[in-house]
Amino acid sequence: MKLKSFIPLLEWLPKYKKEYLSGDLSAGLTVGIMLIPQGMAYAMIAGLPPVFGLYAALIPQVIYGILGTSRQLSVGPVAMDSLLVASGLGALSLSGIDEYISMAIFLALFMGAIQFILGVVRMGFLVNFLSKPVISGFTSAAALIIGLSQLKHLLGTQIERSNQIHILLLNALKTIDQTNLVALGLGIAAIVVIKALKRVHNRIPGALIVTVLGIVITYVFRLDQLGLSIVQEVPSGLPSFGVPTVAQDRIGELFPIAMTLALIAFMEAISVAKAIEEKHKLNEVKPNQELIALGLSNVVGALFQSYPTTGGFSRTAVNDQAGANSTLASFISAAIVGLTLLFLTPLFYYLPNTVLAAIIMVAVFGLIDFHYPRTLWKNRKDEFALLIFTFIITLTVGIKEGILFGVLLSLLLLVYRSSSPHFAVLARVNNSPYYRNVKRFSSEVTIDPAILLFRFDGQLYFGNKDYFKSSLLEAIEERGASLKHLVLNVEPMNYIDSSAAFMLRQLFEDLKSKGISISIAGPIGPIRDILKRSGIVSLLGEEAFFENTHSAYQVASGESTPEDVGKKIALESNS
Repeated sequence: MKLKSFIPLLEWLPKYKKEYLSGDLSAGLTVGIMLIPQGMAYAMIAGLPPVFGLYAALIPQVIYGILGTSRQLSVGPVAMDSLLVASGLGALSLSGIDEYISMAIFLALFMGAIQFILGVVRMGFLVNFLSKPVISGFTSAAALIIGLSQLKHLLGTQIERSNQIHILLLNALKTIDQTNLVALGLGIAAIVVIKALKRVHNRIPGALIVTVLGIVITYVFRLDQLGLSIVQEVPSGLPSFGVPTVAQDRIGELFPIAMTLALIAFMEAISVAKAIEEKHKLNEVKPNQELIALGLSNVVGALFQSYPTTGGFSRTAVNDQAGANSTLASFISAAIVGLTLLFLTPLFYYLPNTVLAAIIMVAVFGLIDFHYPRTLWKNRKDEFALLIFTFIITLTVGIKEGILFGVLLSLLLLVYRSSSPHFAVLARVNNSPYYRNVKRFSSEVTIDPAILLFRFDGQLYFGNKDYFKSSLLEAIEERGASLKHLVLNVEPMNYIDSSAAFMLRQLFEDLKSKGISISIAGPIGPIRDILKRSGIVSLLGEEAFFENTHSAYQVASGESTPEDVGKKIALESNS
């Protein structure tokens, strides 16, 4: 592997242009300022002290800036992963906050190691198994849970944590009479201000403005003395170096959480990075290198007290809108966070938790997608059902279960579709060289009762071989005694497994014994190899293979004789 491909910084830095600097500086400052209240808020979602959100926004950004292939992706703490940390660790029996913090940091090391290994062995394709309906249903449900999990801060009450929406709402109702009106009023006001500023202009740092206003109002009017919960002391100074450790018997408990985090974090990052890539078409995002970059960001970050991180949707969008041209913007953002940790943490003492809750709610409720489900309802009812299933399971059973069962159902749907793919009986369109489905073009085609043209639109394997056989035999039976020749169009096929090849041999032998000759039209290279290795070429003879349906039809109808060139093309094989 070339050093430049492993360290993309070495690729783009020598080509860096002076005119890029203003955009990177603007984006770095904007995202850095945005990260301070956002990082603290996301740490609260994860069940960690707010300062750990700043730690997570520091080192991972720098490592990704060196190793990442997306120039705009902003890496740091995100709402989804924070909730997964909380849900995963919340299900374990932990002794106290110190053990909880240690486990969260070790989780970053664990998931980072998994991502790094997956990247090295080039397993970036795994994210393809997370279909869009599953992602949409999961994201919308997770956003609801994340937002509603902040009700305890918005209402100023002690609501018992839960990742199941019905239990969470029930717990909230039990404490509704204890609502702190000061917290509720300040939180609602913060939401209104953020939304209003967003309507004015997307680049206005609404989160930072309400953070400053919240601190000033709380300090001036001493709202903390009215029962308003505040952040209080935020430790100053950069995070210390240390190798996170946990008890050996805990590693097995953490593995499913780490694996879930590794895949979902990668999915989040690669999806937003690809979206930005499509917009700019300047640099290619490489999935396997992204796994390596994100993995090492988490591994090295864990050595400096970071909990799990990935590329964030909202921050990346802001980074791009603010003019980021390279990952230099990430270095600048990290510098802003570092300066805050060194000199500015005392300023956050009077920051109300309800303001952080408002920031989280606005950010995550924006992830709820209403348009895509409506589109699926109109056009793809099966995928709409998949989306709703994932949404409901995530809301009512759990976050890990939602993504797991969603992926499982999508794979089952894929298997179901491949077990009964589309097939068509073809006929010639008048006297042209074109052949179309008789059901779709009944008035345009001419059917020759002696020739059956059959096309199967999918790979042929053990799961659908019986479906193929019954469909073909049914079409043969409909023709009756007039049928003399079968032309099997295999152009859409890209694979035939051993079970299907054995079935084809038996079927062809049976049809030949009944006086029906067989032609194979349009086999691609891999299919030619399989047919040759399985003995089907020997069974049918080389004269039975044609480069396209028209050639096969002309020979079957007696209009022409086989061409040597066409036969050579149809039989060319590596076997």
